[in-house]
Amino acid sequence: MFPLQQNISIDLQQFVPPLVSAVTTTVVFIFVFLVVYRVGRSVMARSVKNGLQRRGFDKTLIGFAVSLTVLVTAIFAVALAATVAGFGTVLAAFATLGGALTLAVGFAARDLIANFVAGVFIVKDEPFTVGDWIEWDGNDGVVREIQMRVSKLETFDNQRVTVPNGNLANAVIVNNAANDRRRVSVDFGIGYGEDIDHARNAIVEAGSRIDGVLEDPEPTAPVTELGDSAVILSGRLWIDPSESSHGEITAQFVERVKKRFDAEGIDMPYPNTELSGGVEVTNISSEVGATLD
Repeated sequence: MFPLQQNISIDLQQFVPPLVSAVTTTVVFIFVFLVVYRVGRSVMARSVKNGLQRRGFDKTLIGFAVSLTVLVTAIFAVALAATVAGFGTVLAAFATLGGALTLAVGFAARDLIANFVAGVFIVKDEPFTVGDWIEWDGNDGVVREIQMRVSKLETFDNQRVTVPNGNLANAVIVNNAANDRRRVSVDFGIGYGEDIDHARNAIVEAGSRIDGVLEDPEPTAPVTELGDSAVILSGRLWIDPSESSHGEITAQFVERVKKRFDAEGIDMPYPNTELSGGVEVTNISSEVGATLD
C-alpha cells in the first residue's frame, strides 16, 4: 500500500505547478484586461466625445464614433492582456479565429454593412436632417430619427416608416424643406369661353389672402395647357416651408379658388378625356383659335 500511495502523491504533485501557473496567468489576464479596458474606455470615449462636440459634429456621428472607440479599446485590452499574461499561442489562435469570423460575417451581412456605411455618408453629407420632409422612390415622410443602419420617418397618415439607409443613399432624394422658400402649384381649368384675365385675377387674389403666402415672389397664374375641355391656369404661390405646411396651403388654395369662381360665375368644366376622332379634335382646335383671336 505504501508504494502505491507514494506514487499517487508524486503524480498529484506533478499537476500542482501547471495548475498554479494556469490560475496565475488567468488572473493576470483578467486583471490587465479590466484595468486597460476601464481606463481606456473612460479616457478615450470621453476624449472622442468632447472633441467631436467641440467641432460641432452631428449627435448620431458622435454616438457612432464613441461606440467604435469602445470596441477598439476592448480589442486592444484583450491583445495587451494576452501578451502580458503570456497567452502568445492563444493570442495567435484568437487572431486567426477573428479573421475567419470577420470574413464569414462580412459575406453573411453584406446588406447590413452596406446600410451601415450608407448611414455614415448620410450623416456626413446631410442630404436631409431630422425634421425635413423628403420624397424618394414614390414615398414621402418627415424624418424623425437617423440611425447608423436605418432612418425612421413619419408619414402624413401618422405611420412610422423604417427605411434602410442603403435605400435612401442610392435613391434620388427630394428635400422639400432644404430651402427657405417653396412653390405651391395647383392647376385650375376654366371653360374656353371664359375670360382668362378675369380668372387669373380671381386665382391670384384668392391665393394672396391665405395666411403664410409670401408677397415676394408674388402669386401668379399663367396659362400652361389647352386641355380637351378646359384652359389650364397654374396657380402659383410661394411659402416658407419652415413656417407653413405645404399640404394645408394647397388645400386652402383649392377651396378658396373654387368659392371665388362660384361667386363670380367662372365656369370650371369637368375634365373630358373621351373626345376622340377627327371631328371632335377639329372642333376643339377651332374653338381654341376663336378664343385666342
